[in-house]
Amino acid sequence: MTIEQFKKEFGIIGRSKELNDLVDISMQVAKSDITVLIYGESGTGKEIIAKAIHGYSSRANQPMISVNCGAIPEGILESELFGHKKGSFTGALENRKGYFEIADGGTLFLDEIAEMPLTTQVKLLRAIESKEFMRLGAETVTRVDVRIIAATNKDLQHEVDKGRFREDLFFRLKAVTLNIPPLRKRRNDIVLLTNYFAENYCEANGMKMPVFTEDAYKVLMEYNWPGNIRELKNTIETAIALNRSGIIDPVTFYPLLKTEIDDDVQRNLPVQLKKSADELDRELLYRALFEIKKDLIELKDLINERNNEIAELHNQPPSNKIEPLDKIEKEAIKKALERTMWNKRNAAKLLNISERTLYRKIKEYDL
Repeated sequence: MTIEQFKKEFGIIGRSKELNDLVDISMQVAKSDITVLIYGESGTGKEIIAKAIHGYSSRANQPMISVNCGAIPEGILESELFGHKKGSFTGALENRKGYFEIADGGTLFLDEIAEMPLTTQVKLLRAIESKEFMRLGAETVTRVDVRIIAATNKDLQHEVDKGRFREDLFFRLKAVTLNIPPLRKRRNDIVLLTNYFAENYCEANGMKMPVFTEDAYKVLMEYNWPGNIRELKNTIETAIALNRSGIIDPVTFYPLLKTEIDDDVQRNLPVQLKKSADELDRELLYRALFEIKKDLIELKDLINERNNEIAELHNQPPSNKIEPLDKIEKEAIKKALERTMWNKRNAAKLLNISERTLYRKIKEYDL
């Protein structure tokens, strides 16, 4: 299988040298059972690479189980990984297999491995080295044949130095280390990814593919993409969903991208660039047009909302119904995620909760 065939098979989009080098190494390590540690910023596609390695391995016909170590509360992570015996703790009403047993014969992908508590790290290391473990409350060991692929967006050597990650586990995991480049390091792939996400979104929603102007592509190419591919995907889908003209231009993206400008003249532009006077004038004009368009849309929505309120007052009797607390909480989390383009860190800040709590709530409410 060639690199291009591998990328097509596993949905890896891009032609940059950085991406092709990563794919080449992934193909080499896939055929063995060696442990792989994947580094990459949030949103770079670490799980996609892990799935590709599993799919190209001799274990492809066996399950690959993905575990987000940062989303599972510390108190139950050990039970989730290794399972438990009925009656081993309050609420253990039956025997339960953990992810290690479920993945037997296949691959266990441990995402956000740096968030794993130190006590669980000890048991994980023992399970990796001996290929056996004990369920919580059990008296006998369980043997499994599982390949481990771990991923993190943190510098594990730094975490080791700070005493937050076990050195012996770090050395065991980093047998092969893959570094996924952030999107800003592979800008040549941005247009290809944009068209891919746009085509998929339009096909899934029965929509006509919009036309992207050259200036629109330029804005995307010049933006820094702190949220990487995930942010690009969300931005493209939002832009298409809100677009009515069938033409995607720079104005479409300005409200969707995080600004990085401190200069008073350029503070409303998406990235710090050296631009000519004509280019700057044109982009300021785009911004002014967008602000007018946004004000009109907000005014229209406000009128519609007020009309609906009046209609409800005339047509419906007063209600003393109180919404359930979990419903209110779910809606608040959903709105925070939508407002931050599903950036969980920023959403957690908006909600004034920890990121780990947010992950748990997302899972609880199936968002």
